[in-house]
Amino acid sequence: MPSHVELAAMRRAIGISATGLGRTSPNPPVGCVILDQEGAVVGEGYHLRKGEAHAEVNALAAAGDRAQGGTAVVTLEPCNHHGRTPPCRQALLDAGVHRVLIAVMDPTSRGDGGASVLRDAGVTVETGVLEDEALTVLGPWLTATTSGRPVVTWPYLVDGTAVRALPDELLAAEVLRQHADAILRPDGRVTEAVPDSHGPGILHLRDINPAVELPAAALKSIHGGGVRSLLLSGHADLGERFASAGLVDRIVAYLAPVTPSSEGYSGLPLPGLPRGFRITAAGRGSSMVRVEAEPI
Repeated sequence: MPSHVELAAMRRAIGISATGLGRTSPNPPVGCVILDQEGAVVGEGYHLRKGEAHAEVNALAAAGDRAQGGTAVVTLEPCNHHGRTPPCRQALLDAGVHRVLIAVMDPTSRGDGGASVLRDAGVTVETGVLEDEALTVLGPWLTATTSGRPVVTWPYLVDGTAVRALPDELLAAEVLRQHADAILRPDGRVTEAVPDSHGPGILHLRDINPAVELPAAALKSIHGGGVRSLLLSGHADLGERFASAGLVDRIVAYLAPVTPSSEGYSGLPLPGLPRGFRITAAGRGSSMVRVEAEPI
């Protein structure tokens, strides 16, 4: 049973793992905290981008010899295969960690899985630790991985009775772009949501023909390029094509400012949400009202 210190460490790991959102795909955003034998935090780390060190390796590097006999608290099951980096379960074993707490199991784990190999080596492993909380960060990656398509968010502006594309400056102001891998433009161009300042991005983006390609086929192709979280940036026709096909997972609608007293709209339903969606959150954005919705 995790102690209160270990639960606090897991929440810290979840928090720092969000730094990798929009950067790690097709890898997951993972965080890790290392506790020494007395339960003190001696290292923490997160995965920043594909091809670079994973969260466990970064945390162990900070901990050094203090990880010996300690506990690793990690948001996702340590990987069990050689890719661009060595397997994290081996790094944990080499560091002499005696106990590993895992929030979410990895459905892409190869072989018996990192947790199983750690147990076979005599390491105490607990899984499902604050899993629901960890899914607030890992959920989109996990959904995209199991469904074979990106998680799709459709942000747009409701101006009077018209649904318009959300300006790029508003996308940036509301940090939607920071949480996404790519943006599908109205003309079919697929661009990185936030260009990688460290050099060429690791995503392999292919433009589509939105007038011809079926939405499901387009998303499968975009997923194949490494995208796990996608923004639809377009007028109502593009978003409604994907929404009517059941391929929009989240709507973020911005309502242009209105006066405290107005005649409103003469027809129903009110502009704002397509059929089949329900409001899950509402509040003030940077300059207007923001309404979030998901499929019913």
